[in-house]
Amino acid sequence: MNARAIDEPHRVSSQLELLFDLTFVVAVAAVTAQFAHDIADGHGLAGLVPFLQVFFAIWWAWMNFTWFASSYDTDDVAYRLLTMVQMAGVLVLAAGVPAAASHSDYRVITLGYLVMRLGLVAQWLRAGLEDPVRRRTALRYAGGITLLQMGWLSRLALVETGILPSSFGLPFFVCLAALELAVPWWAERAMATNWHPHHIAERYGLFTIILLGESVLAASRGVGRALDADAVGGRFVVIAAAGLILLFALWWLYFLGPAGDGLTDRRHRSYLWGYGHYGIFAALAALGAGLEVAVETSGHDVVASPTALGYAVAVPVAAYLALLWSVHVLVVAESVMSPAAVPACVLIVLVLPLAAPWIGVAAVVGAIAAVCVLLVAVTIWTAAIGGSSGTRGHDPN
Repeated sequence: MNARAIDEPHRVSSQLELLFDLTFVVAVAAVTAQFAHDIADGHGLAGLVPFLQVFFAIWWAWMNFTWFASSYDTDDVAYRLLTMVQMAGVLVLAAGVPAAASHSDYRVITLGYLVMRLGLVAQWLRAGLEDPVRRRTALRYAGGITLLQMGWLSRLALVETGILPSSFGLPFFVCLAALELAVPWWAERAMATNWHPHHIAERYGLFTIILLGESVLAASRGVGRALDADAVGGRFVVIAAAGLILLFALWWLYFLGPAGDGLTDRRHRSYLWGYGHYGIFAALAALGAGLEVAVETSGHDVVASPTALGYAVAVPVAAYLALLWSVHVLVVAESVMSPAAVPACVLIVLVLPLAAPWIGVAAVVGAIAAVCVLLVAVTIWTAAIGGSSGTRGHDPN
């Protein structure tokens, strides 16, 4: 298991990586569906913290595999089998999402996480054995992951036995999550791994598409319930069309900037860029839940107020726009998205739900989609003006 070349030409995602990503479709669908139920029942704020906790486990599992594969994807028999073990862990984790999100029961999720981490630790130990140049780095990863996994098991045991008060559950989780984020930084101080910038950028782009697809799936569940209620009317058409346009605009905005080139020139910012995507990915997953409930309201009433339903769409969109611009400027010399237009759009999106009691949820979703379309148009127009004057070399079209 030798480290792959950092400048390997034509490096793309492997078929195994694409298969691995499919396991996360199940996990994200489960957490999104549960959050949608919380929103519809008027418990969106109460369900937000469990949603973010469970999504962190999903996201961090994907992150660990993705960055390891970028450096050490040998695609031999041992590598494939250990990847299958990690996939099994993700599926177990996905099975535990409903219990964790609704009853704070993390036993199944912790079990799935344990299975997944066993496969990953074995990969790092193999890398440490067969790549002597980066042995310290690999062993630091293996040791750090093992120690943190013991921490997660201890947290579960303390909660189940009642030794750890429920009020300490969230701070304990935050501490362990922060330590998880610190492991790569600590391990790479020994010697950096050979992750491929264009490969990483492609992998993040593919996961973004998966999450956008999950939003489409979530919205389609709402469509199904509206059709079952025989409530295909004007509101249904507006929300369904606006939701599709909104997702298309968010996709367009994500792929405006050449992240691979930026990561090549600014590898030292990869931590902020990579970790910043947690918020982007979580926002897209939460948006799927919000759109599902918004479409559902065209068929029958839900407990949540129109304002709350508007914010279930507006807050994820605003967070996505703000975080996308933030991570984009980390790796590019000149941002494609206007630094003035993004805050203005975020502010407008966050204000629009206040009008939901008077104009309705459908109109709010349509207005949010219109704002995002306008941002895309302004970005394209600005880039075109800059390109004609020779100040920009990237065409977002």
